[in-house]
Amino acid sequence: MSYTVKDGQPQGHPYFFTNKIREALIGEIIAINGYAQHIADSNMEDINAVWKSIMQDEKNHYGMLLNLLRKYDSVQYQKYNVQRNQPPIIKTTMQSYKPNYDKQIILNNVRADIKGEFEAVILYEQHLVEFYQQDIKHIFYLIASDEKEHAEHLTRVLLKYDTDKYDSLV
Repeated sequence: MSYTVKDGQPQGHPYFFTNKIREALIGEIIAINGYAQHIADSNMEDINAVWKSIMQDEKNHYGMLLNLLRKYDSVQYQKYNVQRNQPPIIKTTMQSYKPNYDKQIILNNVRADIKGEFEAVILYEQHLVEFYQQDIKHIFYLIASDEKEHAEHLTRVLLKYDTDKYDSLV
């Protein structure tokens, strides 16, 4: 069962502050999956490098948020401790993927990613005014700042490859 609507946005209105952190975690997972898909479907090395960099930031955000959740949700922390005491995870390679590049619309993906980054800023800044816990506010502020940087970085990519003008953007 999924908590999100078709386009990946959370559909609920969480009342518990821990669920607001979970909502942010959902957003980060959606972002990670989206960037991974874009990278898999692109053969443009410079754009893929931007996506990989941003995806790593999103993975870091996921870790920061999950650590906050474990701090404030005692059951989540207990479940973490159970999993942490399991045998070590051995990393293996994934199966290979053969994209069909001629069917890709990479600039649409870049624009969709800019949209997603701005949606993330809205979510994090809204939650900033709702939390009283300073450590949560600090993490959400840092992540919102990263998301703004991602939007600007993606805009630079868009301006590099889109032949249309965007008013006075350079």
